[in-house]
Amino acid sequence: MKNKFITISIHFIAWGFLLMVPFFSTYQVMKSFAPTNNISLVPIIILSLLFIVIFYFNYFVLIPKFLLLKKYLLYVITLVSSIVTAFILSGVFFNLFGFNPDNIASINPALVKIGPILKANTFLMLIISILASISLIINNHLRQLEKEKLVAQISSLKSQINPHFLFNTLNNIYATAIDTSPRTADMVDKLSEMMRYTMKESQNDFVPLEDEINYLNNYIELQKLRLESKIKFDYFVEGDFTELQIAPMLLIPFVENAFKHGVNSEQNSNIRINIKANESELHFLVTNNKVITQSNSSEHNGLGIENTKHRLSLIYPSRHLLTIKETENDFNVSLHINLL
Repeated sequence: MKNKFITISIHFIAWGFLLMVPFFSTYQVMKSFAPTNNISLVPIIILSLLFIVIFYFNYFVLIPKFLLLKKYLLYVITLVSSIVTAFILSGVFFNLFGFNPDNIASINPALVKIGPILKANTFLMLIISILASISLIINNHLRQLEKEKLVAQISSLKSQINPHFLFNTLNNIYATAIDTSPRTADMVDKLSEMMRYTMKESQNDFVPLEDEINYLNNYIELQKLRLESKIKFDYFVEGDFTELQIAPMLLIPFVENAFKHGVNSEQNSNIRINIKANESELHFLVTNNKVITQSNSSEHNGLGIENTKHRLSLIYPSRHLLTIKETENDFNVSLHINLL
């Protein structure tokens, strides 16, 4: 509540200073050309309201819906149409208050001479309003991205409790188990690879898609070793991943969701994961039937998927299509991302 009040106050102060200069300059010029007492401030007030409306319409509607989604042509067309409409409406108000060219000339012919000054001030304020709204929302967007990145880094750091000790311990377990229990050794090896990837690569903005797929492979192999033949599992990977990059840890929440919601030793469990990549696009499909699971797993996964949706909207705002379909018996996720 306090932050909202501060933001509103800053906007009021900024508009006060921004409108003060053209207001006084125009008024002084009008007084110099027409030193009478019948000069109305209505035109200046109407134009000031016009700039404010254009600013917030651009800020809250046009920029989020078009500019940030890289729909540049649609943004320009809509912005120009909005400006034209706003000026037409302001012209209607001018006529209602008697401020048309004929009336102005009849009041004082000298006022006609300041027409170019009024137009120059109007155009300048219009440009300032548009550029200010774009700069403000882009700055807020970049700050939000930095905040998301910082939160992710802090969360990752919290999970790195003495990683050297942890990896040394895993290596000792691996060395002990490799002769007596090869299966256990294999699980420890895959877990070590996953943890190295989580602690190292997840700090980067983007990682090779091949590394992300390898992380999924290790996770799936661990699950298969743990579950043995309790599930019917179909895993298919196709395409060349060597030249593509992706935001790290973006796919794993959907795979985790499938195993945590779709596996029960007393029910038929079916999981299907398909990953395809071409020159620029990734197609990711996860399907599982729904079985009875513990409630705390459900809560954890719901949060993970919501976070992933948010990351997708920030990192790939107009370059992804996520479709989640849930029925009484099945849960399906389909994700297409343009990675270039």
